[in-house]
Amino acid sequence: MKIAQIAPLIESVPPRLYGGTERIVSYLTEELVRQGHDVTLFASGDSQTSARLHACCAEALRLNPSVRDPIPYYMTMLDSVHRMSDQFDILHFHIDQFHFPLFNRGPNLTLTTLHGRQDLSDLQYLYRSGMTTSFCLLIRADVWNSLKANFAGTVFHGLPANLLQPRENPNGREYLAFLGRISPEKRVDRAIRIAQAVGLPLKIAAKVDRADQEYFKTEIEPLLQKPGIEFIGEIDEIAKEQFLGDAAALLFPIDWPEPFGLVMIEAMACGTPVIAFRQGSVPEVIDDGITGAIVNSEEEAIAAMPMVLGLDRSAIRRRFEERFSVRRMALDYTDIYQHLIEKKTAGLSTVNGSQQCVSSVFDAPRRAAISKVAASAVGSNC
Repeated sequence: MKIAQIAPLIESVPPRLYGGTERIVSYLTEELVRQGHDVTLFASGDSQTSARLHACCAEALRLNPSVRDPIPYYMTMLDSVHRMSDQFDILHFHIDQFHFPLFNRGPNLTLTTLHGRQDLSDLQYLYRSGMTTSFCLLIRADVWNSLKANFAGTVFHGLPANLLQPRENPNGREYLAFLGRISPEKRVDRAIRIAQAVGLPLKIAAKVDRADQEYFKTEIEPLLQKPGIEFIGEIDEIAKEQFLGDAAALLFPIDWPEPFGLVMIEAMACGTPVIAFRQGSVPEVIDDGITGAIVNSEEEAIAAMPMVLGLDRSAIRRRFEERFSVRRMALDYTDIYQHLIEKKTAGLSTVNGSQQCVSSVFDAPRRAAISKVAASAVGSNC
């Protein structure tokens, strides 16, 4: 297949430090190329990829201090995609809703993975307006059953199998970890209180966006003075394996409907258990009692700590390999691509209303067929 991957421009692909969406776009793009597909990546010029790179700005917008408004850059990127769209079998967007008006009713096959939260009433108004673009979710959200949205399927994120590995730690794992971003909805304050209550040090490797600087200074910075609390700041991909692999457990105490939570499967790849609050994707990602614990309060997190610290770390790694590999993610997406192409080839228009394009659960025969096509596609335009 000829596939266009359209990435956000805020971070490079992959990002230098924090950036979940851009990281997933990178993993997916590289795996699609490895499977033999002809892929073009629309992203910032400092991105690194084995696909064909179409640079839509010189560098990641977050790293350019002269950039005040990202919208002109996105408009320029969408103009490029629109002009080149007849070169591709599938346009796969990862930029939320920017492109909807331009690609809503055209002849091109488009798929949009919605990486952000989808429970906001304003977005529901948008989806009920009759958009025919096909959507893909990261979790199996019931909200789509009541919306007039063109739901194409559910695809969980995946990581390369060799990206992060469990670590041998003969000295024992004596700290808890918090990884990601400091903001009100991520609730690092909860993580600090839980660590203090169980008597374990907490290491915080997290980014602070400009929008959250005041929150960090007034609400979080005073808590960092407590004994056993270490603030590291942002870390890169290389540092994650040691940071997560040497941790006794990852704390994921979110207070919002997290669309996926990539850090959870990063921890699982390292064999590290996760204590996560029951929000958003958590019940679909964490296998309670196998890869961690799903809790509803700080008290439950504290009570679950002994059980979590005793979990089999090799079993956690095996579950990661079974559920969250990049190969599985790419096959799930190519399943959806193929289904959309088949519908177009059969002369069927894009479905309207609440009818679904493809099931959230991908059957083995179709996956095997797609895998066979991918394996024989090197040098062809399948």
